Amino acid sequence: MTDLTSDFLGIRSPNPFWLASAPPTDKAYNVIRAFEAGWGGVVWKTLGEDPHVVNVNGPRYSAMYSNERRVIGFNNIELITDRPLQTNLDEMRQVKKDWPDRALIASVMLPLDEETWKKHIPIIEDTGADAFELNFGCPHGMSERGMGAAVGQVPEYIQMATEWCKKYASIPVIVKLTPNITNILHPAKAAKDGGADAVSLINTINSIMRVDYDTLTMYPTTDGFGSHGGYCGEAVKPIALNMIAEIARNSETSDLPISGIGGITNWKDAVDHMALGAGNVQVCTAAMVYGFRIIEDLCSGLSDFLDSKKMETVSELSRRAVPSIKDWKNLNLNHVDKAVIDEDLCIKCGRCYIACEDTSHQAISDMIDGKRGYRVKDEECVGCNLCVSVCPVENCITMEPLTTGVDPRTGRAITSQKSDWTTHPNNPMRSG
Repeated sequence: MTDLTSDFLGIRSPNPFWLASAPPTDKAYNVIRAFEAGWGGVVWKTLGEDPHVVNVNGPRYSAMYSNERRVIGFNNIELITDRPLQTNLDEMRQVKKDWPDRALIASVMLPLDEETWKKHIPIIEDTGADAFELNFGCPHGMSERGMGAAVGQVPEYIQMATEWCKKYASIPVIVKLTPNITNILHPAKAAKDGGADAVSLINTINSIMRVDYDTLTMYPTTDGFGSHGGYCGEAVKPIALNMIAEIARNSETSDLPISGIGGITNWKDAVDHMALGAGNVQVCTAAMVYGFRIIEDLCSGLSDFLDSKKMETVSELSRRAVPSIKDWKNLNLNHVDKAVIDEDLCIKCGRCYIACEDTSHQAISDMIDGKRGYRVKDEECVGCNLCVSVCPVENCITMEPLTTGVDPRTGRAITSQKSDWTTHPNNPMRSG
């Protein structure tokens, strides 16, 4: 069996799954339940110096659903902890004492004032926390007070605050980045220049979920009015993966350890994050929707996958996919793929035909030997993958590389050498 033990910045935990700083980590009761369920660590809900943080006593969350009413996106307008700082510190100290084998990270959000950092960092570290996570990502509420994303969107502020934390801390410092920015490399580089030991990303994306169709006001509201919030959940995973991969493959930031956050619902999501650059992962929305026991499936699924790849540790997975990412200009334009429909698996729903006929390259026929059926016209197919994307049957449509000869659509010579398309039954130019 694969050893799931995680060693991130020298912080050991029994598995690489941490709960992200959020409502599930707001108090000792929740954290203890999480540890009892098997979570490897937690990032305690963000601490601040402001004793007057007040959350709305009304809807804080809203969701986006699939057609089956499964939560695929989540929005929140909750602020950092509204509990007294000393209460949090006392609970953190006791939890770390009782659970020494679990990671406990202190998330902090402080004003851009060095004296405040000088005062608070030592007393928070005194709890026994394993590291700090600087919350430069929260896009709502606290950003209006000059913190959270208001810092994370200005590289100079990130570097300055990181330097202050490193000056007064003796434990590792992780900088949590906001996705509400055009180029993630600028804040990542600023964190590194400020001495950060790692970065975590992504925090939530600025969003409004929808309107109330009866009142035509935004939804949800508090006393008739609402505000933008932070969007998270599985729908944000592709955005997170792109930003993580950008940091991991850029020469100026590639040596930064990364804690991956964003849309992790099952073990495959964890594989995506880790293979594209993360050393461990943080989970929030999935735990809020399904409860802490999802950790069992996360661990067993990841363990089985690593076993299948003959990997003995989680560190062997980290960044394995990074070398496969290139800028578009460096892709092989001589490579050609063609779609292939497995007629035995096809349920004849016609979605591939409609999508291709209406919006793409008219490369699928809806008749086979005078009967309803679907087959690719190789002379028209450009290998765009649209038919694969809309097909409801897994593996019914696949992309096969054309590796020798001439592309029948463009007349372009093919130089890729992956498999022999010339003998493929769907190739109209095959010999015999």
